[in-house]
Amino acid sequence: MQLEIAVTDAPSPQALELIADGLDQFNLQAAGHADRRTLAVLATDPASGEVVGGLSGRTSLGLLFIDLFYLPPAQRGNGLGSQMLAAAEEEARRRGCRSAVLYTISFQAPDFYVKHGWTVFGQVPCDPPGTSRVFLSKDLRAA
Repeated sequence: MQLEIAVTDAPSPQALELIADGLDQFNLQAAGHADRRTLAVLATDPASGEVVGGLSGRTSLGLLFIDLFYLPPAQRGNGLGSQMLAAAEEEARRRGCRSAVLYTISFQAPDFYVKHGWTVFGQVPCDPPGTSRVFLSKDLRAA
């Protein structure tokens, strides 16, 4: 059977689920288990219950992946981000993760992560000119 290739920025939830489930099955066959789970640490407004920021990622096969981390400007620099990162790392340890990985952009927060024990292991130039994607990891067993 000849398959067609389609590029999209709006895949259906079913397509994304098929991809994730297929990878889980592959991991199960190769590693003997598939333990991918979403992980989120959310910052909520206590008055409204509305989420105003947070961290999202996943754990899988002993590794924490942090995908996105955002706090509104008024909530930065007061320790909230540090608490949220620590909560994600602790939950990852509870799930059996030994290491963590993420990438950020040079104008975002690489120093924030370094301050919390993360190590830069690579950079890749990106736009705008003069910036780069900064790749970091952390040994969760050492913390």
